[in-house]
Amino acid sequence: MIDDQYRLKIEDELARIEREENIRILYACESGSRAWGFPSKDSDYDVRFLYVRPVEWYLSIRERRDVIERPISDMLDINGWDLRKALALFHKSNPPLLEWLQSPIVYSEAYETADRIRKMSRDAFSPKSCMFHYLHMAKGNYREYLQGDSILVKKYFYVLRPLLACSWIEQYGMMPPVPFEQLLEDAIPADHELHGVIERLLARKRAGEELGMEPRIPRLNDYLEEQITYFERAAKELDIADGLKEEQLDGLFRDALLEAWGTVSV
Repeated sequence: MIDDQYRLKIEDELARIEREENIRILYACESGSRAWGFPSKDSDYDVRFLYVRPVEWYLSIRERRDVIERPISDMLDINGWDLRKALALFHKSNPPLLEWLQSPIVYSEAYETADRIRKMSRDAFSPKSCMFHYLHMAKGNYREYLQGDSILVKKYFYVLRPLLACSWIEQYGMMPPVPFEQLLEDAIPADHELHGVIERLLARKRAGEELGMEPRIPRLNDYLEEQITYFERAAKELDIADGLKEEQLDGLFRDALLEAWGTVSV
């Protein structure tokens, strides 16, 4: 999935960001279609990372920017979240962060923080809020891209994946895995007609086909509409998890600062 040349380029860029921003990158991974298992020939490398700044940066009355973003260049889309922002979202069972931590493509994990968050994620996970997140994503993409007689075929995956994630949450009550094919195999039997339709689209996309504007696939659209309607009801019936206590995350944040910078005082 990752060309060696691009891996080196990504690692070099992450090191440059550390120097320029005076940060410590705790974790960096691939997100998006490459992590999901269906990149196109022109897919960007979607690199996401978590970082901490020196302790004194947090001791200020000023509101400061808590993300680092670089313009998309040479197929690299790189941005990261400050750990304090990430932990605040983790407290709310934020699915994108939980997906990053499960990415099958990791560029950097030099500290213990990411693994500690992973181990806490089961207690932080909220089936209700995560299902609503994926359902909102599926509905938005379906409404924007899959209406009309001629549609952008590759966008089927951007509706299918969140709906398959909803299915996983309903069945197992836990965070869905990142790879698309694992979600597909679990949700739709191999001998089902739709499984074959989706696998053929997947094979075309992996082979580098653009999958541009084509006639809609009525049976697949019917399935997506049925699933959206079903999960709109199912999501409302799920419980809200108690989640983690703020004190636990405060302790994790302080430990990360200590590990990265060797001190938590100025």
